Order: sequence, then structure tokens, then C-alpha cells
Amino acid sequence: MDNQTEQDRDTAARRRLPPQERREQIVNEAVRFFAEVGLEGNTRQLAKRLGVTQSLLFKYFATKEELLEAVYEKVYLGRLSNDWPDRLTDRSVPLRMRLLAFYTEYSGLIFEHDWMRIFMFSGLAGAALNNRYLKHLGDVILRPVLAETAALTSGPTQPTMEDLWNLHGGIVYIGIRTHIYSLPAPDNPEEVIARAIDKYLRFFGIPDDA
Repeated sequence: MDNQTEQDRDTAARRRLPPQERREQIVNEAVRFFAEVGLEGNTRQLAKRLGVTQSLLFKYFATKEELLEAVYEKVYLGRLSNDWPDRLTDRSVPLRMRLLAFYTEYSGLIFEHDWMRIFMFSGLAGAALNNRYLKHLGDVILRPVLAETAALTSGPTQPTMEDLWNLHGGIVYIGIRTHIYSLPAPDNPEEVIARAIDKYLRFFGIPDDA
């Protein structure tokens, strides 16, 4: 009886959540849910995990697509700092230092279970979320870095977006092999990232202090 009474109190407390707090609770659980089961997971299962009715879920998100949009905002766009483009193009700081600062921060945000699994599930499902995220990343991060690299290149080979995607993809793969393939992570990811950046800059003849 005491257990049942406690459960009733917990249920009542959940029902009394303010709307904004309830919405945040749903999004947070949806992130964990889709990271675990993939994007094919249905809202009935999610509602059950939340301990609410499916109709209550639809009060906040009219469709599953709308809920996935909120997950996209939380997992993808919410982790991109607004000041990164300015910092990456600040020529008072050597390009190597700019890239190291960016990828140290960025990897710290995405090298975690939920981000990696949702990213992979979304890609496998052919969902538009990945395409939108990668386009946004290319526009606000990689293209500015490409211009900065081109301005400093001293060799005969000019950098291309493919070179940037190779650098970026190699760094992201550190997280993929850990959270998707369950392989050991490097003891010092920052050192691996620094080596990748140094290799990229050396290829275009850019010194560390440029």
C-alpha cells in the first residue's frame, strides 16, 4: 500500500509540472529514447517511459516529426556556440590555436553516447536532420576555416572543402569508434586532435605561428 501511495504521489507530481518544465522533460527523455532504440521508436513507447499518456505527449508535440525537430535543436544546434565563427576567423590568433580551441570544445560536446547514436541512427534512416546539420556545420564552421586556410597557404596546392571534411571526419571518428563500435578511446584525445590539425596545416605549408 505504501508503495502504491508513493507511486500515486509521483504520478501526481509529474502531472503538476509547469508546461515549460514538462516540455523540457519530454525532450530530454526523447533524446535518451531515440539514442537507445533509433528514430523508428514510437511515441507510445516514449510516453510509457515518461509515465504519461500519449495524448499528453501530443499536447506538447503534435506529431513525431515535431518532436524530432525539438531533439534536433537540443542535440545538434544547441551544441554549436554562436561565437565559434568569429573566433575561428580572428586573425590575431594563429590558425593552429584557433583550430585546437574549436576542436577541443567541439569534441567535448559531441563525444558522448546520445549525440553519437542519434547522429548515426539519423544517417542510417536517411533523415533530413543529418543533412541539415552537416550543411549548417559546413556553412558556419568549415567554409570560414577553408577561407582562413587558403589565406595562409604557401604551397602549390589550394585547400578544398574535401580537405576540411577529411580533417573534421577524422576527428569525429574518435567519438564514433568509442560510442558506436565500443572500441577503446585514445588515452589523450586532445593529443590525437592536435596531430590531425598539425598534419592538415603542414600539408598546406602553414607554420604553427601563422
